[in-house]
Amino acid sequence: MRLRTSLIGAALGLSLVLTACGGDDAFEGGAEETAGGEATGDATGGGSLVVGGANFTEMLIMQEIYSALLEDAGFTVEIRSVDAREIYAPALVDGQIDVVPEYAATMAEYLNREANGPDAEPVASSDVDETMEALRTLAEQAGLVALEPAQAVDQNAFAVTQEFADTNGLTTLSDLGALGQPVVLAATEECPDRPFCQPGLEDVYGIQIASLEPLGFGTLQVKQAVADGDADLGLVASTDGTLEQFGLVVLEDDQGLQNADNLVPVVNAETAEDEAVVEALNSLADVLTTEDLATLNAQVDEERQQPVDAATAYLEEQGLIGG
Repeated sequence: MRLRTSLIGAALGLSLVLTACGGDDAFEGGAEETAGGEATGDATGGGSLVVGGANFTEMLIMQEIYSALLEDAGFTVEIRSVDAREIYAPALVDGQIDVVPEYAATMAEYLNREANGPDAEPVASSDVDETMEALRTLAEQAGLVALEPAQAVDQNAFAVTQEFADTNGLTTLSDLGALGQPVVLAATEECPDRPFCQPGLEDVYGIQIASLEPLGFGTLQVKQAVADGDADLGLVASTDGTLEQFGLVVLEDDQGLQNADNLVPVVNAETAEDEAVVEALNSLADVLTTEDLATLNAQVDEERQQPVDAATAYLEEQGLIGG
């Protein structure tokens, strides 16, 4: 049986953007009665678990994926979706939530700031192994366990039209920099101040930003501006499943400007003692790709499938749960 509870309910626009929205008391009032698998140390499964996370499309899909894997392993699962990491992370530490889908680099930096202050030296990088090592160290200190990361990675990405890419022989951001052509960038208003946005494009890739159109992150306006030729380059998510319908293609981040934000299950340490939980969640690591996640996002956002239906069909197709 799977129960779904949406707390607060407004969509979170981007996992990389952290907005303080609450504290430890967000889950008071009964969550502990259902949270917490029976940490037996074997792989038999059974007991009740709570899967939590943020309330936006990709995370809703991942919550359903984790829930289905755990249900297939014999657990009863409740889903609790909230607005931001600042709400669900304390509940995860306290054991009111058992597992959340997370992004490796972003979660590592969140825990880093929690442990070492807001000005802590960054620990994440574009190297997934180094980032996971830092995440696991910080997670252990917080009473958490980071399991195996999936191949799928949700990062800042930069898109151009397929026509522009074909005409100029572009496949990477280095190619765009070598082109030496000033470009109009459609992105967030904060992009000129963010190291993974305009400064990184200029400093790492030598791309000349002629002007900025402040249209947001991966919004319809960003994609339409690039498609219409009002902008040359647009800031989108690497897992955006709608780019093809706009005639857009992502240029590869070939010099590793973006951090390794691979999808990874983060589990309360006590829950992680149950091998059945670990085995069920780790089964996804070698299967889920960035392209798969983009397709799932498109199925929900464009085709209007329910996250539970898209997630279940995907897992059955991959042979990870019984049909």
